[in-house]
Amino acid sequence: MTRNTRQKAAIREAFEHADRPLSTDEVLAIAQTAVDGLGIATVYRNIKALVDEQWLMVVELPGEAPRYEISGKAHHHHFRCDKCGRVFELHGCVPAIEALAAPGFLVRTHEVVLYGLCVECGQPPAA
Repeated sequence: MTRNTRQKAAIREAFEHADRPLSTDEVLAIAQTAVDGLGIATVYRNIKALVDEQWLMVVELPGEAPRYEISGKAHHHHFRCDKCGRVFELHGCVPAIEALAAPGFLVRTHEVVLYGLCVECGQPPAA
């Protein structure tokens, strides 16, 4: 049985309000606004519990620390901003992406990550 604490509730709310994959540092920064004194060890412990409960799932991008997002969402891909490092969900999928595999290959699953500038980072500086 897992306990529902103020810290765990603040961590859940961080994911619900962000509605995108979060790193542990992002979770800490967001959840600290609701719970003074929240530490990174508590964030790690609660994220592990939420993954074990299958409320969260791990999002792995090549060469980066894992991020986490709420489980149970429809199939989707991710976009990582080169400037701010945030990761966003891209809803939907490229039609017939499996057709890229050579004849005779059987595609089980796939991941697509797009890289570039998010809407905030891609804006030209104000004059």
